[in-house]
Formats: sequence, structure tokens, C-alpha cells
Amino acid sequence: MDYRVLLAESDRLMLERLGQVVNDTPNFTLAAKFQNVSDALGQGAVFNPNLILLDIEQPGGMGLIDEFKKAYPGAAILCMGEKWQAENASHSIKAGAKGYIIKPFTGMELQETVETFSRLGSEAGAETLVFFSPKGKSGKTTLIANLAMALARKTREPVGIIDADLQFGDMAVFFNLAPQTTIVEAVRDAKFLSPASLSSYFMPVAPNVSVLCGTPTPNMIDKIAIDKLENLIAMSRSLFRYILIDVPAGFNPTSIAAAEASNTTFLVSMINGAYEIDHMKRALDVFRDWEDVEERAKVIFTRVEPCDSRSKLELSQKLGYPVTEIIPNEYAIVSDAADKGKMATDIRPDSPLSRQVDRLADNIIGRQHRIRWAAV
Repeated sequence: MDYRVLLAESDRLMLERLGQVVNDTPNFTLAAKFQNVSDALGQGAVFNPNLILLDIEQPGGMGLIDEFKKAYPGAAILCMGEKWQAENASHSIKAGAKGYIIKPFTGMELQETVETFSRLGSEAGAETLVFFSPKGKSGKTTLIANLAMALARKTREPVGIIDADLQFGDMAVFFNLAPQTTIVEAVRDAKFLSPASLSSYFMPVAPNVSVLCGTPTPNMIDKIAIDKLENLIAMSRSLFRYILIDVPAGFNPTSIAAAEASNTTFLVSMINGAYEIDHMKRALDVFRDWEDVEERAKVIFTRVEPCDSRSKLELSQKLGYPVTEIIPNEYAIVSDAADKGKMATDIRPDSPLSRQVDRLADNIIGRQHRIRWAAV
């Protein structure tokens, strides 16, 4: 697609610089540039732009989005700022902008940003899923990896995995990755990044599936400030339709912050003894502070045998809370898949494990569709 760009930038030198970038970028033409917003609103229509680059860091900048939407109903609006601010980015999306880009930007960053919002629509459509375990050894890493593949396969939309288990995350090992950049570098560089540049920190592992790997060593947990992690999650919402976040076991600042930022938190526990129900009850007591707890907090039990509707009902009754899904004990298939560098759902798509993961993916996709329709 070719873009005719109207550029509205209050700083004269930045206006000239960005105008040159736009003209030098393939498939982009600078139709008009304005330093004065009033001139842009009053005179720009004759240039028939289909993309507006709008500086929102000037006084009243956020309120300008609605004015430009009315003046240019057929144009997409891309907001510009000198640094990424999650609150500004979120407000601009809710006001009707398609995305947010850090200035000054390169032609490649402009192309990637426009491609991202063209593909996804907007940040508002992203579904953030956090996977929490009351205690360790829950099987959530296996579940996250296979579920990500199922979501990407079914929707053909981008899926991102963030390994925020900051001391013992093993997504890199699971996918046999040797990452050059991890969550440590992404958080470190966040103040210089925009969604388009953040994407390079994620490693592709399959069509439409990418992973932001966890800390290389456990002692690097101190490098991840909670506010920066929250900012990273917010920025990632502009890159993916689904974001799956692996967090540490137990309640700690990381797991709590991620859960608060999520659309859905899955509480995952492995049936391996007599205490899992009690642990899950205690965990649910914390989440009951949410007014919409049954909508946002979902329970999954893994390694359930027999894995059938009766077992699911019995677990729900013992827990006193609906169990969303149960996953069978298919250790042999999971282990064989890991040895071959594949997902269990790939090597045995007909297995009970694959069927249960597919059903969970269908539920997640269906929930997002309901949310989108409710917003229309």
C-alpha cells in the first residue's frame, strides 16, 4: 500500500528531519507538513492524506487526535513522542490513533510500525495471558509453548511469549535458543524503544510465534524493575494479538504486576499428591479481590488422570471454583517432542494432550471475539 503522509510536528528542525525520512522511505510520500496544528487542520485536506503523523507532546496534544479524526475520517493517525510512555500510548489508542512511534525514527521503523498496526488493528485488541503457579513444577512452560503454537495456527495472527520467570525461566532451553538479547536488554533499553524496535528483541520460533527469553542467570533478577516490566508488557501489546507471560511460582512483585496487567491469569497446578487443591484455594483467595475474579482468574490442572469430564467436575467441586481446563499426563509425548525439537501438539496432533490444548485455544479465541463484538 502507498501512503500519502501529512506530518504535524511543532519543532521546526524535527519537522524537516522527519519530512526527509518520510520522502526517503519506499511507498511513503510526504503530501504536506505543518508546524502549526491549526494550519494542518484547516489546510491539509486538499492534500488527501491517508496517514497522519501527529506530535502529541505539544500542549493539548492528546485532544488533537479527535480533531484530526473528524477532519480526516479516511486517514490513519500515528502519534509521535520523544520517548515511550505506556500511559500516553494507551490513551492515544483509546482516542482512535492506530499506533505510537518514537521520534526521530528511521524509514525502516516507520514501515515496521505501519505494518504492525495494519496487521493487528490496534493495541486494544491484544489479549494478555499470564500463567501463574501457586508452587513450582506445574507444567506451565510446556502448556504455554504448545498453546502459543495452537493460537498461531488457528488464528494466523502473531503470538508473543514473554519469559518473566526471572530466576528460573526456561523458555530458551525449551525452544533450544541461544538468544543474543533477553528480557534484561529489553527492559534496559525500554526508554529508547518503540513497539517496532522492541520486536527485534523477540526471537521467532515458528510462523507467527516469537519469544522474549528470560534472564541468562538467576542473579540478574535485580536488573528487572517492576515498573519497567509493566512498561514492556504494555509496549508488547502493540506487537501481538496474544501475549503469553510465564511468571515465577508463588506471589511476588513480578507475578502480581503481570497478573494486574493481564486480561486473564491462568492458575496452573500439577496433580501430583494431596496438597494441590489446598494450594490452589489459597492462591484463589488472593485473586478474589478482583470484582470480576471468575472472568479473569482461570484454573488449569495438569497431569490429570483420567482426563475426562468427570475428573474435571470432581476437581471443581473439591476446589469450590470452576476448573477451566484439565491437561492429561502425557510425559512420554512431551519428552519425545523435546528430543526432536518439536511441540507435542505437532508430533501427535491426535493425542489427548493436543485435543485439550486445542480446546483451551478455542476458548481463548472465542473470548476475545466476544470482547471485540461487545466493543463494537
